[in-house]
This record gives sequence, structure tokens and C-alpha cells, in this order.
Amino acid sequence: MDERQLIPDLYRKEYGKMVTVLCSRFGIAYMDIAEDIVSDTFLSAAETWGLKGVPSSPVSWLYAVARNNALNCLKHDRIFQRQVKKDLTMDGEKCFEMDIDLSPKNIIDSQLQMMFAICHPSISVEAQVSLALRVLCGFSIDEIAQALLTTKSNINKRLFRAKEKLRLEEVMIAVPDSREIGVRLDTVLICLYLLFNEGYYSASPDKVLRRDFCLEAMRLTYLLIGNASTSMPRVHALMALMCFQASRFDARVNDKGELVLYEDQDIRRWDEELIQRGNDFFIRAIHDDEVSKYHLEAAIAWWHTHPVEEGEKWENILRLYNQRLILEYSPVAALNRAYAFYRVYGRERAIVEAKALQLSGNLFYHSLLGELYIDVDNEQARQHFTQALELAGSPAERAVLEKKIEGLK
Repeated sequence: MDERQLIPDLYRKEYGKMVTVLCSRFGIAYMDIAEDIVSDTFLSAAETWGLKGVPSSPVSWLYAVARNNALNCLKHDRIFQRQVKKDLTMDGEKCFEMDIDLSPKNIIDSQLQMMFAICHPSISVEAQVSLALRVLCGFSIDEIAQALLTTKSNINKRLFRAKEKLRLEEVMIAVPDSREIGVRLDTVLICLYLLFNEGYYSASPDKVLRRDFCLEAMRLTYLLIGNASTSMPRVHALMALMCFQASRFDARVNDKGELVLYEDQDIRRWDEELIQRGNDFFIRAIHDDEVSKYHLEAAIAWWHTHPVEEGEKWENILRLYNQRLILEYSPVAALNRAYAFYRVYGRERAIVEAKALQLSGNLFYHSLLGELYIDVDNEQARQHFTQALELAGSPAERAVLEKKIEGLK
């Protein structure tokens, strides 16, 4: 690997692990200090490795320095030292000799516990996703701001308010007990679902697909599966959904970085191994009577990964979307249902279904109506594609819409 890229890559992979372990040891009130300690560790790496060369085990070096930095902070920061002694009921030199466990098992346990802390119901889902991207996934403030279409200042304010709320609520970094695990797990799954979707349908102006967001969502979901108290059917269903969606990564974007619509994808570029993994997770998800929105969306995604006879395929997808909307209404699911309705019943009947949604100002609403009006009323199609073009956030989306407009007679 290029040495210039080594530290950024390690930062992405290890930053969140070290921060979560330190937070788990000291408490969520010290998240900012934990982040400062880890940032200083990477700064030391940049300075030291540039002069002396990269150590034989870069990760071990980082963990050793992070541990030492944390203990040094305890020794020299009197306010931090006094408060940690109080919070951890320690005294004297015991505080300085405390263990900071950066073993693989403790890293996994700490990240799992941090997921529940970050996804506490006292803060908004928007703040949860931002915190997850920063603390669990190691994304920079710049990257988060760009991906979520806002400014660095807004992200910093959002993170500050969320951390302060968690501190005031005295949120524990721990997996909830059996009495509340179900409700709290639902909040975690919503955060991971939105994190995956943020990557799969990226609003970032220069990327139509952010695989890094998707892969982080899958990694964190897999941590839930690996823990006995959180390995529930809906978690397996969410993982199956992510696998099915991720299996079409390579087919969604062509060699020029342009978006490829589902109907035009080369199925030879679908990842069969990921599809099989999705099948395995889905089989585990349907072992009892639970039916969540993740079960239904995973089943829809399964049909999208199987090029079967078109009539059967879209009839089943429409049926599943009907169930999905009965279980929990979602404007995105309603738009997708309208498209499935078109594939089963034709454009004219689908126009009535789509217009009833009244989602004016929504990119996908106008894109869908543009598609439905093709050869029914091309002037209406042009108007809706033009409105969608004004709302498009990425060059890839604009390119697809411009091509649609050019194709109208």
C-alpha cells in the first residue's frame, strides 16, 4: 500500500474502534476527550512514521500509543483525573494504572454498546446517523457534511448538541437489559437502515453511490448478529436486505460513473456470492412468526436479484409493497409501489396511483410521473422530468434525466 494512503486508511478503520473503547472505559461524558486522544495518536503516527518509517505492526503501534496517551491525559489533566476518579470510584495511583483493553473482543463489545448509546431515543435520528458516522465509522466532519448535504458548522453543532444531551441524560454505554432491548434495538436498526440508504442512494453531489457508508452499515449490523441478545429475526432480515442491495453495486454505475437504471443493468455484474449470503440471512430471519418492514423489503430486494418471468416478479413485488405500506407507511415505499403497480397494470392506471401521493417537490415523485407519462402525454412527461432535473443533486442523476428528456418525441 502507498505509505501516503496508509494513515488515512488506518484512520478510517481504527479511529472508531479506539474512541468507543476509551468512551466505554471513561464514560460517554468524555467522548470529546476520547476523540482528542485518538486524533493525537494519529498525529503522532504521521510525525513519527514520516521520520522513522512505518513500524512492522502499524495497528499495534497505534493502540499502544492511544493507551499511553489516555493514561498520560489522566496524569496531567487534573479536572479529567478528578472526575474520572469520582465516576469510576477510584483513588490514588489505581486511576493511573487502570487497564485500557484494546483487545479484539473488547473492541467489538464496546462498539456494540456504543451503538445503543448513540441510538438513544433522547436524540433525533438525524443526530444518531451523524454520530454513528463520526464515532463508530471514523468519517471526517467534511465527509459527513458533504454526504448529508449540509455545512461543517451544522454537523459540528449537531454533534455537540447530541453529545451534550447524552451527557445530561447520563446515558450508559451498554447493551440494554432484556426488558428494553426490543424497543432500543428498533432505534438502532432504523439508524443502520438510514446509514445504508445514505450510501446506496447517495445525496452527495459527486457520488451516486457511497459504498463506504453501505459497508459500514453492514459491518455494524453484523456485530448485532454476532451477539446473542441482539441476533433477532429482524436483524437478520436487515442484513439480508443489505446483501441483496449491495449485490448490485457494480451494475448500478457504469465505467464512466454514470447511473444505470435497474432495467438496463447487466445481470452478469451482480455479485452472486452476496446474493447467496443474503439468502442465508433471510432464511434465518423467517424462523418464527415475526414480520418486520425489513422482512418485507428484503423479500422485495430478493425479487430484484432474480431475473424471473416479468409478470410473476412484479405481481409479487406489488403484493409485498402493499403489505409494507399496511405495516408502516413510507413515502419512498409508496413511490416504489406505484412503479410496481405500473409494471403490473400499465401506465395510465399507475398515473392515477402516483398522482394521489401528492409528493410535489420530491425528485423521485417527478421522475416517476415523467416515466409514467411517456407515450401517454409526452408534454406532461417533459414537464415532470424537467422538475426532477431541477431537484437532482448529482451529475449522474441529471445525466439520466437529460437522456430521458432527449428521448421524448
